[in-house]
Amino acid sequence: MNDIKNLLFDLGGVIMDIERERCVEALTKLGVENADEMLGLYVQSGDFMKLENGSITADEFRNSLRRQIKGGRQVSDDEIDSALNAFLIGIPVHRLKALRQLHGRYKIYLLSNTNPIMYYSEIARQFRQEGLEMADYFDGQVVSFIARSNKPERKIFEYTISHLGITPGETLFLDDSQHNLDAASQLGFATALVPPGEEFEDILKQILPGEA
Repeated sequence: MNDIKNLLFDLGGVIMDIERERCVEALTKLGVENADEMLGLYVQSGDFMKLENGSITADEFRNSLRRQIKGGRQVSDDEIDSALNAFLIGIPVHRLKALRQLHGRYKIYLLSNTNPIMYYSEIARQFRQEGLEMADYFDGQVVSFIARSNKPERKIFEYTISHLGITPGETLFLDDSQHNLDAASQLGFATALVPPGEEFEDILKQILPGEA
């Protein structure tokens, strides 16, 4: 790990606390019958997958979701967006501070499977807790709906390398999914698993010289 110059962070489960069941419950309350099937913990399916890989727009997703609501109940954009954002619990401020501190020693990047509804609303709001913007914490970001690909697909890692201009052998990728880490390691990334309930700061102290 002596050659690491870049830290590439997953978002949900690493920087931001998430809870899939809250989102499933919120969508079910709106009348969406297949919410549990649509929302995976690491990989999504159906229209949610299409939203996250950029195949459909936020408006197309909302309209498609409305067609799936039983009883023909009328649901607003705000209600749908609020239900999706229930997936996100929040970012403890100490993690934002840790990102800023690491920024003095490494280039800091983000690689996230996410969607425009969450990204431009609740995710952006969570990064403003210290009076900064999301872009202030990262030297570059790759999000699935812009990259038009999802982890663990090889395409999104190739896009990340090209878009961010990083060398995999100089980059440590932190994620809470071993499948995503395995995919990244095939392209030469150093990887570190952040298990549920553990902090990325503690993981870094264990594996990077000078972080202990």
